[in-house]
Amino acid sequence: MRSKKHTKDKVNIITLGCSKNMVDSEVLSGQLQANDFDVVHENAKLDHNIVVVNTCGFIDKAKEESINTILDQVELKKKGKLDKVYVTGCLSERYKQNLEEEIPEVDAFFGTMELPGLLAVLNADYKSELVGERLLSTPSHYAYMKISEGCNRTCSFCAIPLMRGGHRSKPIEELVLEAEKLVKSGVKEIMLIAQELTYYGLDLYKTRKLPELLKALCKIEGLEWIRLHYAYPSKFPLEIIDVMKEEPKICNYLDMPLQHASDNMLKAMKRQITQQEMKDLIKEIRSRIPDICLRTTLIAGFPGETREDVEEMKAFLQEMKFDRVGIFTYSHEEDTSAYALEDTLSAEEKEERAQEIIAFQQDISLEKNQQKLGQTLRVIVDKKEAGRYIGRTEFDSVEVDNEVIILSNKKLNPGDFVNVTITKAYDYDLEGVVV
Repeated sequence: MRSKKHTKDKVNIITLGCSKNMVDSEVLSGQLQANDFDVVHENAKLDHNIVVVNTCGFIDKAKEESINTILDQVELKKKGKLDKVYVTGCLSERYKQNLEEEIPEVDAFFGTMELPGLLAVLNADYKSELVGERLLSTPSHYAYMKISEGCNRTCSFCAIPLMRGGHRSKPIEELVLEAEKLVKSGVKEIMLIAQELTYYGLDLYKTRKLPELLKALCKIEGLEWIRLHYAYPSKFPLEIIDVMKEEPKICNYLDMPLQHASDNMLKAMKRQITQQEMKDLIKEIRSRIPDICLRTTLIAGFPGETREDVEEMKAFLQEMKFDRVGIFTYSHEEDTSAYALEDTLSAEEKEERAQEIIAFQQDISLEKNQQKLGQTLRVIVDKKEAGRYIGRTEFDSVEVDNEVIILSNKKLNPGDFVNVTITKAYDYDLEGVVV
């Protein structure tokens, strides 16, 4: 143990996994700050004495990263460089008992909905009156905002409902208040996230309320961009697209994970939609907003996937020409309905198929980017890196999408909006000059 000092506790929060986990960590930090704690995210100075690891348990790689991170922190504790190590998040929710047995050096494990308990062991009070008070782990000009928790879908590959529970929406008034506080702190772009955006409001209001929420958020002065992440394609409410078209603050951008394109795979994944229905939906969305940016995510190597299924996916991508595509390899997850299926492909085969899809999409991405040559686009400045300014258009979300290399004679600051004429197009990035 490290020697006792009469110094204030300092808590370092390490976040693994998705943006939803990031928001949870930021909420935890806000609670700790309200309890007069010194709290930081991903502290490089290593001058803290308490660590909270917010874990991910979505797929094998994420689990491995979470375990390794916990072990690294436990090692620091053994060396006397930490007083306490606490673990929370999805991995802890799902495998708490196993983790307690295998890593007893951790002081306590908490699930995804046990924030009051975590605060209690830190001798902090849970303050229910806090709405939106949080220490951002992102740059100050953008933030993620979680509009609901959990999921009611029954996709056969997904363990999220096991870790996050059923769908629970936050009230519109609470989200508007949270967004207002974020904007007052300097946030100009808010990315709405949920396991399933389009389901928003069904539990609270008995009807889908995302369009109403969007209209309310658009009234907030100082909020420039609103971005939509993680919409489910089955029974997609097209009113969302109509609001997007009407409201200039809503980016013409939609992140809609489809997971596959082969009808055989879609059925096995329990996606409640066919390839033709997906095509019809995409064509309808584009007919309403022709320049919309559509991002999707796919899975490679689901049990029973054949070469024909892979070729069908490629043909679908060629026809639909998504602006952005992400892909991850299938991970066999306990207690999901797909777990009963034989995992037919090796890790290497899954990775080869994923890389094949990435290479195929790369040509489409370059083609899409070349179409922007000569156009003048509104760009938000994110950072200065290696002497160059880096930003994004409304068609690009943080980290996962394209960036714009901005050439400017004037000094720019993160959060500035500038008009950039595109002069060069690369596979995944653009370059341009400030007008």
